[in-house]
Amino acid sequence: MTAIPTFTGDAHPYSGGDPYADYRTADFPFTQYVDLADRRLGAGVVAANDEFFAQRENLLVAGRAEFDPEHFGHKGKVMDGWETRRRRGVSAEHPWPADADHDWALVRLGAPGVVRGIVVDTAHFRGNYPQAVSVEGTSVAGSPSPEELLGDDVKWTTLVPRTPVGGHAANGFAVSVEQRFTHLRVNQHPDGGIARLRVYGEVVPDPGWLAVLGTFDVAALENGGRVEDASNLFYSPATNTIQPGRSRKMDDGWETRRRRDRGHDWIRYRLVTQSQIRALEIDTAYLKGNSAGWASVSVRDGEDGAWTELLPRTRLQPDTNHRFVLASPAVGTHARVDIFPDGGISRLRLFGSPTAAGAAALEARYRELS
Repeated sequence: MTAIPTFTGDAHPYSGGDPYADYRTADFPFTQYVDLADRRLGAGVVAANDEFFAQRENLLVAGRAEFDPEHFGHKGKVMDGWETRRRRGVSAEHPWPADADHDWALVRLGAPGVVRGIVVDTAHFRGNYPQAVSVEGTSVAGSPSPEELLGDDVKWTTLVPRTPVGGHAANGFAVSVEQRFTHLRVNQHPDGGIARLRVYGEVVPDPGWLAVLGTFDVAALENGGRVEDASNLFYSPATNTIQPGRSRKMDDGWETRRRRDRGHDWIRYRLVTQSQIRALEIDTAYLKGNSAGWASVSVRDGEDGAWTELLPRTRLQPDTNHRFVLASPAVGTHARVDIFPDGGISRLRLFGSPTAAGAAALEARYRELS
């Protein structure tokens, strides 16, 4: 649970030009997982003890933080992040904050799950970032209030111990706690500002809720599906295809670069568990001159199972939601969509329900991680 790599200390004061020119970052291996704190999944910053300079909600804004050197308000410099006031000691003789002094924010994960890595991004906080950060997690059923989360009966587990961080940097932490979490508490010691928070992990759905739903999208992120691989990610991530809701603009789907060969593009998915699939949707919303020309969908049962075609190569229309009812249910643990020859789709939906074996596996994993 250490920063990989470690950034510490102040960044240089902003001197003009591209504010990201001296930004410190790295490729973190855990970013292959879904962001459990994505607002599109329903995440939110439900409370903070202080947000004097900049609002807590900025932590989960999509995209990187922006910086306007000329933007000042009634309370000072306007920052695109969460920033607290400067802490002070108890007297003139002891003007410094106590070692235990810190600020905190409570984050509700959009999809409960196992956390694999966390990025605490201090972009543009060059001399006003926290000296150190720590992150804790808990699992509370239902929709608890901030007061309930802060109650004495709630147990918090350390995911990131108190660790020094750097200003104007992406501070990444690998997490190895095999437990399902619903909420996080982000602490900055003793005060300062954080631009963005990203929480990467694996969704672990409540099997009781899925059982009540009956038929649902067994590939959806919020239900525990995930993208394993894709042929091309040039314009946008393949994970967009299993996000909640319909696409609202072109880059809210998956689009590949233009091919100049005889190949084609594809995405491979892992379903929530072994499932019976009865119907599917392929949506090309907002992809008008760049939608895929044709698509096929296949499933396989198990890591080494043979691929079985559910939907043969079928013509797609631009900016259209295509629905297909299968003649008979198909059983699988993985799915694959192939598009021809290139272009994009905005969403893939696979409607079905877990098999008896799949439901048992879901229940066993849920109990193990809870």
